[in-house]
Parts: sequence; C-alpha cells; structure tokens
Amino acid sequence: MLDLLITNATLPDGRTGISVAVQDGRITEVTPGLQAPAHETVDAGGYLLSPPFCDPHFHMDATLSYGLPRVNESGTLLEGIALWGELKPLLKAEDLIARALAYCDWAVARGLLAIRSHVDTSDPSLLPVQALLEVKKRVTPYLDLQLVAFPQDGVLRTPGGLDNLQRALDLGVDIVGGIPHFERTMAQGAESVKLLCEIAAARGKLVDMHCDETDDPLSRHIETLAFEAQRLGLQGRVNGSHCTSMHSMDNYYVSKLIPLIAESGVSVVANPLINITLQGRHDTYPKRRGMTRVPELMAAGVNVAFGHDCVMDPWYGMGSGDMLEVAHMGLHVAQMTSQAGIRACFDAVTTNAAKVMHLQGYGLEPGCDASFVLLQATDPIEAIRLRANRLRVWRRGRLLAQTPEIVATLGLDGRPGRVTFSASSSKAPR
Repeated sequence: MLDLLITNATLPDGRTGISVAVQDGRITEVTPGLQAPAHETVDAGGYLLSPPFCDPHFHMDATLSYGLPRVNESGTLLEGIALWGELKPLLKAEDLIARALAYCDWAVARGLLAIRSHVDTSDPSLLPVQALLEVKKRVTPYLDLQLVAFPQDGVLRTPGGLDNLQRALDLGVDIVGGIPHFERTMAQGAESVKLLCEIAAARGKLVDMHCDETDDPLSRHIETLAFEAQRLGLQGRVNGSHCTSMHSMDNYYVSKLIPLIAESGVSVVANPLINITLQGRHDTYPKRRGMTRVPELMAAGVNVAFGHDCVMDPWYGMGSGDMLEVAHMGLHVAQMTSQAGIRACFDAVTTNAAKVMHLQGYGLEPGCDASFVLLQATDPIEAIRLRANRLRVWRRGRLLAQTPEIVATLGLDGRPGRVTFSASSSKAPR
C-alpha cells in the first residue's frame, strides 16, 4: 500500500490528470490516472503540483531585523551596509535564532523548502555563523538550509577577514562567498576572487559570490570569477549573485562577457525585488532598473535563478518569503511577458534555483524526493499572476502546511463578488 497518492494533478510542463505515487518519502510513479490503495489519497482537483520553491540567495542573519537600530532612510545599499554595521555589536544569538526560525516558518507556509543564506563572517566572534549553524540543525527535518561564508565588509578590506572566513568554513559553513566590488580597489577585488576560488578548490567547496552589485559599468568582477572557475576546474560549481553592473555596461563588452560566463559554467542569481529597489539611486531621470540581463543570459545557456535576498532587514523593509512575488517582479523588470518568458521566471524560482543549489532528489520524477507544493492555479503563468494560494506543502511525503482553498462567491446580480481569503494554518514542526 502506498503512503500517499495524489491524483488529478497538473504539472508545470503542462501534463494534466497526473497521479503521483509516494512511498517512504520518495516518488515511485508519475503517470496519468493511476489508481492504487494508499494510506492517504489527495485529489488535486486539476490544480498545479510543483516542486517546492527554492531561494538561492538570502541573508537570514539579518532577516526580520527591520528598524533595528534604525530604519534605512535613504534606501541605498551603502546605508544598509552601514546600518548592519551598527546592528552587529548589538546582536544576540538567541534573538538572531528566533528571527531566523520565524522566517523559516513563513517560508514553509509558502512552499519554500530550500534556502541558500549568506552569513556575515566579518566579525571575529562569528556570532552570526554560530547562530545560523544552530538554525540549520533545527530546521533540517523540514527545510534545506545552505550557508555561505560571506565577508560582508570585504575579505581583504577587513583585518583578519580571510582568517575569519576560513574559521567559518572549519565550523561547517557549506560555501565560499565574497564581495569583490566592496574591496578598496578594483585590483584588490580581483585578488579576492582569485584567493577565494582557490580556497574553494582546495576544500572541495562551491562558490557563491556577490558580484558587481553596483551601477558602475566598470565593475567587472564577474569576468574574473568566470576566468577563475575555468582556471581551477570549478565549472558548474560557481555562482555569481546580483551582477547588476551588467545592466549599465555597454553592449559590445557584454557581447564578449556573456559567452565567457556560459563557457565557464558559472550560474547567475538575480534578486529582482532588491535590485530594482537599491540600484539606480544616484540617477535622476531616466532611472536604471539595475537588474542584470536575465533574458540575454538565459538565451546564451546560462542557468539563471531568482533570489529573494532580503525580508524586513536593513536593506529592504518589505517581503514575506513568497518566491512567486519574486518571480512576478522579475518578469516585469526583465520584460519577460511572453508565455515562454513567464514560464522561465517560474523556473527561476524552482528548477533553475535547485540547480544553483545542487539539490539532490529535486523534481517530479520517480526516484525524486516527495517534496512538492499544490498551488491553487492551473499552470505556472496563473500561479505567478495570482501569487497562488498554497493549498498543501509536502516534504518527503510528510504534510507540513495546508491552507483552505480560496473560494469566490457571487453577488446578488450574479457577478463575481467578494473573495474570502483564509490565512495559512501552517506552522513548521520543530
């Protein structure tokens, strides 16, 4: 007897009337119209069954700290970094853990079951690192949390920065990060990319580097990152996050740069909500959007994903852990409004993001983990348009969250009337 059988589901690739069989936390069969005895059978009612959402770029050590110790009044990246610097001496591990766990509850309720979080290694105490390692341990039963050693203040610019980062890796942080554009000079930025990639190669680690999060078209550290990935044999193991300077680069240089990125196997994560908010702050009009060249990178064969980046922290006072909101902003900023473009934005918060994170067992095929989300939508396009209700969220066959279906009632004149919304009833188990 099966543990779980989902029937009458629509899949993101357009297949309808699909049944998904689950045994021992894994998918055993995906086929139309399967009927079999199961401990639980769920009729999907034709709604969209998707692999879980993945966020390949986030800052969980800062999440839900909005207003501490003050609000970012200018809304700029640099004031956010300065504000975080003011907050760091005031941080307490128990508060950081509590905020991170609360955010993980939000994430699970929205079908977000995999997060890659950068964690600041600039302070010698490594308090954020130790706190998030504890969070990772606690959320393991219901959420994949990857940690990136992130030298927020610059690994060379910060006294002891390289040692701090290596100590964080020794403690169990998964991935090597960096922020070359925040080093003192372009030369030091390039040197930091080289050093950090060499550390990753020596330790067998992945690389995920904040690259060129600036409007400066001469910030070209993504070029160095792509070169080092090839030189060190790290193809497919390196990600460049943000890459917003590409929005301001001249087209001739980009025509050389994008093929280099594709050849190097470097993936790119754009962060639509934050890129559109933080970039272009020095412009009057016209104002630059600031997000990297998503459709052009995708067309060249680069794996491009979208991240949330921030939720209610020194850089961004909005957000709720909803990756459909991220995809919604992404398609607008990148002007990816064709049917194929919108579907590509759905992939950017699901399958493409899972590839960036090197997630094992991800997908809707036999042998994959039985982790998925049932969305109150009939296809990925409608899911993004409506920021669809998450009806049920499963991880490895275990139901983690469910929300009642949203029902539209008719007015007395027969026209659509008020829509009743039900808040999510989920709370992730610990």
